[in-house]
Amino acid sequence: MSAVSTMTEPLLSITGLNKSYGAIRVLEDVSFSIAAGEVVALVGDNGAGKSTFIKSLSGTITPDRGEIVFEGKPVQFGHPNDAVDLGIATVYQDLAVCGNLDVVANLFLGRELNHGSIIDELEMERLTAGLLAELAVYPRSLRAPVSSLSGGQRQSVAIARCLLGAPKLVMLDEPTAALGVAQKDQVTQLIRRLQARGLAVILISHNLAEVFAVADRIEVLRLGRNAGSFPGDPAYQDRVVSAITGTALSASEEQQ
Repeated sequence: MSAVSTMTEPLLSITGLNKSYGAIRVLEDVSFSIAAGEVVALVGDNGAGKSTFIKSLSGTITPDRGEIVFEGKPVQFGHPNDAVDLGIATVYQDLAVCGNLDVVANLFLGRELNHGSIIDELEMERLTAGLLAELAVYPRSLRAPVSSLSGGQRQSVAIARCLLGAPKLVMLDEPTAALGVAQKDQVTQLIRRLQARGLAVILISHNLAEVFAVADRIEVLRLGRNAGSFPGDPAYQDRVVSAITGTALSASEEQQ
């Protein structure tokens, strides 16, 4: 577990976030905050509202009501680009990488560097190598198709791509889903490196071992509502599980 940020002013603060689809309330008065350099895990069972929460912050959907404050200023997102322009980057579970393109092409897809009317391949390759080196990611070749990389390396490429926009907050949606043990450890180390760069990281994960390995704080959602806030300390695992499932702890568990 990493050290908790000493910042008193949150980078992002959310109060009273609500979202309904017809009669179904997906989010109900959800509050959340995170400081720069802090890793906060958002956990909960299926249907807890985690995906809707992330989509509300990424500009994919518009909440019905609630206040979102970023760097001390109230903000609203009408489009995903609004969140990106503010410095909020999202890496979804499906990664959104193109397997038939190489590493460099994936990082600069849609924002290629041009020298006159010619794409500057050498500069893009130089920047790609530098960024991946900062993250301690070393694919066998920057010109290898992304489909030939390991799952952990593909996840790293997706994260590196979002860092080109110099974000201040990175949201990772189930970054280790379907990865092997070694690849999961690679992503865990990558999260620590993002934190070392001073970035705030929101981690969505069902893997509590992974959560307790990197999170400074754990926020639980249950049925669209806040269900508890806990330190990222394995001693709180029973309490986190209880908050996720909605079950009461025994007297002996409470005393632990």
